[in-house]
Amino acid sequence: MTTRRLVVIGYVWPEPNSSAAGENMLGLLTAFSGGGWDITFLSAAADSAHMANLTECGIATQRINVNCSKFDALIATLAPDVVIFDRFMTEEQFSWRVRQHCPGALRVLNTEDLHSLRHARQQISKGKTEPPKNPTMPFNDDMVQREVAAIIRSDLTLVISQSEYTLLTEQFAISPTQLLVQPLMIAPLAAVSTDESARNGFTFIGNFRHAPNWDALLYLKETLWPKIRAALPHASLFVYGAYPGKKVTNLHNAKNGFLIEGWAPDARIALSRHRVMLAPLRFGAGVKGKLVTAMQCQLPSITTAIGAEGIASDDAWPGAVTDNEDEFVSQSVFYYENAAARQQAVEKGNIIIARQFDTKTHQYALTATISNLLERLEAHRASLFYQQLLWHQNLRATQYMSQWIEAKNAKNNS
Repeated sequence: MTTRRLVVIGYVWPEPNSSAAGENMLGLLTAFSGGGWDITFLSAAADSAHMANLTECGIATQRINVNCSKFDALIATLAPDVVIFDRFMTEEQFSWRVRQHCPGALRVLNTEDLHSLRHARQQISKGKTEPPKNPTMPFNDDMVQREVAAIIRSDLTLVISQSEYTLLTEQFAISPTQLLVQPLMIAPLAAVSTDESARNGFTFIGNFRHAPNWDALLYLKETLWPKIRAALPHASLFVYGAYPGKKVTNLHNAKNGFLIEGWAPDARIALSRHRVMLAPLRFGAGVKGKLVTAMQCQLPSITTAIGAEGIASDDAWPGAVTDNEDEFVSQSVFYYENAAARQQAVEKGNIIIARQFDTKTHQYALTATISNLLERLEAHRASLFYQQLLWHQNLRATQYMSQWIEAKNAKNNS
């Protein structure tokens, strides 16, 4: 049997200990390596402090450049059966080159989350746009148009939750045959070592290069934590996360119990020391990995509707879901003081993990779907009129812009 070849073009190098996106990418790669695929990971990003050593995982790596025709020879030499573009910006930059030099390769877009949805919500949060009457995305937004176009150009797009699948099929009429709900792929946790009685303090975690996390932390510091601390004078909040930066570390205040702990080499060990997760996310998209990890670590969580989106309904939530400031505070205090309520939340979290985040099951579903599409790729593409429309030469602005930049760079260098 011929070994199949996969090329993944990463927006960044995977950092499984820094973000849910990094852990999800490693889970995706593991799904294919476990099936015997030959894998090459390419990225134009610079090395990062916490990047995974993919070579140790049997995955070849190579740095590439944007707007550079050297990629054309590389992708032709690799001759992949499947190419996965990590986030729509990567698809814009490289998909036309893949299509030109490897026309038979299945092109897959890995969204991680809908970036345009997060962007639209951030604009609302900042007061730059009016909140819509219904939970929709604006058709006239540039990022919305770019991301939806990338989805239509791709043979298959991986979406992180049923809510985003519904948004794409109902609002944008994306063909269900082009979408696969691919839940967050997280590493399993066999057991939690910390006894419930030994747990202490609240906790928050997040990669602070991610705008929703910084916004949530600032909201905690300035608005929510003073009220929680007033009700629980001896409680502390332990904040973990990669890339905190000076603006984050400056928030550290031991006197007020607001403790910036920084990057945790093993987030699960760190979180398992504490009693309640606080995640007052005011914008964002996708599935929030911190809340899934909290369930693994037997932590109740207090979050917002955006935080819980794509995971569970309010009544099934292991803790509380509220967008009301005072209720967020009161629920935080209630779960911190009530051991019975915490145990009920832990049981709810266990149900959610078992039902939605069985990584091995989702890895098998992913590789099976990809293999099936490869067998009928020509017929699949023939059924996608709008994909063919967007690949028409008159509508390939990203290709022509890239070629123009490359030509300009060559002229400047000469």
